Amino acid sequence: MAGKILFVVGILVIGLAGCQKAEEEGLDYSRQLPPGQLALRKITDPAQIPSMTIACLEVDRMREAIDNSLSYLSKPSSEQFFPYGEITHDHAVNSLESFANLLDQGLRGRELETRIRELFDVYISIGCDSQGTVLYTGYYTPIFDGSLKPTTQFRFPLYKKPDDLVKSDTGEILGRLQPGGGYIPYPSRAELQDSGELKGLELVWLGHPFEVYIAHVQGSAKIRLPDGNLITVGYAANNGHEYRSAAVELVRAGKISEQELNLNRMIDYFKAHPDEVDQYTRLNPRFVFFRFEEGDPRGSLNEPVIAYRSIATDKEIYPRACLAFLDTSLPRMIAGQSMVRRYTGFTLDQDTGGAIRAPGRCDVYMGVGNEAGQLAGQIYTEGQLYYLFLKSHVMQ
Repeated sequence: MAGKILFVVGILVIGLAGCQKAEEEGLDYSRQLPPGQLALRKITDPAQIPSMTIACLEVDRMREAIDNSLSYLSKPSSEQFFPYGEITHDHAVNSLESFANLLDQGLRGRELETRIRELFDVYISIGCDSQGTVLYTGYYTPIFDGSLKPTTQFRFPLYKKPDDLVKSDTGEILGRLQPGGGYIPYPSRAELQDSGELKGLELVWLGHPFEVYIAHVQGSAKIRLPDGNLITVGYAANNGHEYRSAAVELVRAGKISEQELNLNRMIDYFKAHPDEVDQYTRLNPRFVFFRFEEGDPRGSLNEPVIAYRSIATDKEIYPRACLAFLDTSLPRMIAGQSMVRRYTGFTLDQDTGGAIRAPGRCDVYMGVGNEAGQLAGQIYTEGQLYYLFLKSHVMQ
């Protein structure tokens, strides 16, 4: 949902403490791949494949998530992103169909893991250090009160995509279309806000300027209208500028300490200081445009995303829609309380994000609403990221 819908995730609340830890250890989570190098490396020693037993017991909604990926891969436009290394488009499709077949057979636990190891090759992300270290963050879809018309309560708009903002077929922002042809860079957030040129493109109105910014960062939102109806607004485009964290700037200015930095703390701060919202959010030049969507939030593949079953990665270097496996620590709600525990689970690579631009980054979709937001805001942890594809002899 990051590229198409859930936009940057966890980046809103990325903590400086984590950045300092990375610096102390010499890690650069945003380190780019050398030209021509793939983000994934096949594991040839079975002993290096992590245990999947727990993940094989907890497969709720995996079948649904696989169907969403297969829906995307059924579109002819998806073929342009393959082959990925030695993985062809047919190989990706057959891998998903074969995994779905194992689920349909009712296999679970050790029995399922045994069949996976027999049928699938496992690839590990090289991560930020060529040793597999990946920084995980989380994202979600917020729910806000709002209105389709401006009122005294709802005065802060989300905007539709302007007609002169052009994207390529793959979603790349080309810029502002010129009368004689060609493109120029689209204005920054501050320039758009100061110029007033978006007047008339209002899509929906919210009650607080920081709610607008959260929607921009997450890339989507559910809006509760005055009559009680709930509508979805999703990502339509952005202005092509790189993301910059307002959270980091708040810490640098001494407004919030590193230790207490999280999304809820930021919301509380800006509710108490609404006059400072514009001062900090305009430091982020990226601006997001929205559209109405039906049903569940959708990711950059224009398919629904599912909590814990959808991740956002850099789609320039990871294979779209493919089956992945997470090995990290994630928060879960247990008896009404958020508990961080080691987490292993299967997921699908179905989204992207403005700040997710390297093999050492991965965003996990945490769902819809305040509880999902609380969970997403806690995630800033290292782990490993794996992908599964059918073994070549199984394909033949």
